[in-house]
Amino acid sequence: MARARRIDGAATVAYFYDYMTAPTPDFDLVTPDRERRRKHPAVVALRALYDWAKSLSLALVLFFLVRAFLVEAFKIPTGSMEGTLLVGDFLLVNKLVYGAEVPLTGRRLPALREPTVGDILVFQWPVDPAVNFVKRLVGVPGDTLSMVDGVLFRNGKAQWEPYVSRVDPDADPAAEEFRWQREFLVRHATASPSYHPSRNNWGPLEVPTKHFFVLGDNRDNSLDSRYWGFVADSLVRGSPMMVYYSFSPDSATNFDWFRRARWQRIGERVH
Repeated sequence: MARARRIDGAATVAYFYDYMTAPTPDFDLVTPDRERRRKHPAVVALRALYDWAKSLSLALVLFFLVRAFLVEAFKIPTGSMEGTLLVGDFLLVNKLVYGAEVPLTGRRLPALREPTVGDILVFQWPVDPAVNFVKRLVGVPGDTLSMVDGVLFRNGKAQWEPYVSRVDPDADPAAEEFRWQREFLVRHATASPSYHPSRNNWGPLEVPTKHFFVLGDNRDNSLDSRYWGFVADSLVRGSPMMVYYSFSPDSATNFDWFRRARWQRIGERVH
């Protein structure tokens, strides 16, 4: 009966070292015929195509990873933030700061910090989540907000807002869109039936849990929380970091994206 032989560890290591460092056998050598096949134009073209496809695939994977979890480009389409952001500004949005959403899962990565009053947010519009908005955060959960003659009050204190611009301060429309506010009036406020909010006079409203109240810096020309309500924290996509390109749109000018570029705004931080 065959007996198992004792294997010496040092001898085994030496054997594999000799095997790995031994000269390449003749059948692995590149023959002239094989060399000719390697240099054939079709083979060279296929190899180049394969290398290009591999590089492109890697670039696309990196692009989608960066776009999903780190930064994303965003264009300012309206003047609701004028004074801070202009129509035609292109922004880089930091998606990691508030916890980027993992695609197709509905879950988020851990946030670096929570949104704070004064931050500029990029978020999905609650009325139509397919549309992205950018506004300034003025109220977090538990805050009491009101506006008197265009002056914003937070928890009973008037807010100093040097970034706010007013284009029509004398007008104060009272649209039907404001009626939603009645459900969120604080308890000691005027009874709901007699509450008649307007653009410059409304509240006091209490911001509910896991929601935010946002306003545009251009207070007289901004479709914001005054009209359609609070923003759920799950809709927040990130915060803009900088303007990476900017131009003044003019449909009457050809190539206005280049001819009407605002070179001085490129690289400007958003705050």
